[in-house]
Amino acid sequence: MSDLLSRITIKPEQCHGWPCIRGMRIRVADILEMLAQGASEKEILADFPDLESDDIRACLEYAARMVGHPVVVAAE
Repeated sequence: MSDLLSRITIKPEQCHGWPCIRGMRIRVADILEMLAQGASEKEILADFPDLESDDIRACLEYAARMVGHPVVVAAE
């Protein structure tokens, strides 16, 4: 696991088990959604002063790893 991925935490008692950043209640999905809607890193960091640039890169790496898994589809 990369150093960036160590910034992503998953705790059942926090945000219903959604992946979060460094134990904070900032969900990976929320940061990814902001990026998808065109927010810049600078804007996100201004909105969330506790975040660091590496946190945003960790979200992107986490997403890349999640979509990089093969999907098996059962034949009908």
